[in-house]
Amino acid sequence: MSFRLFLMGALLLVASAFSAVADTRLIMVEEDGCMWCARWNEEIADIYPKTDAGKAAPLRRMDIHAPLPDDLAFSRKLVFTPTFVLMVDGKEVSRLEGYPGEDFFWGIFEKMLADARIDITG
Repeated sequence: MSFRLFLMGALLLVASAFSAVADTRLIMVEEDGCMWCARWNEEIADIYPKTDAGKAAPLRRMDIHAPLPDDLAFSRKLVFTPTFVLMVDGKEVSRLEGYPGEDFFWGIFEKMLADARIDITG
């Protein structure tokens, strides 16, 4: 094997290792008194971290009235609660505004992950 092929293989291995450790999070933007936030909490919150999707994108909560965190770059202003923002390495890749109910939430969220090429198979 030539040194050039070895070097290319090593670079691909390193690149794939870095992409595998991308920081993926689901940001839940909420506020006190939000009835749809409360409903999400009742129907989804307890099971979320136990699912493959929840493990692939751990939940981080954020109050809509709080200053925006420095480590997150949203593509546009946050207006509605709840808003679920899928972030990869601190950058928004997709968002779901509102809570469509338990049955629709999982399908939409898993599509968000698939569109971002986030593997949820563990």
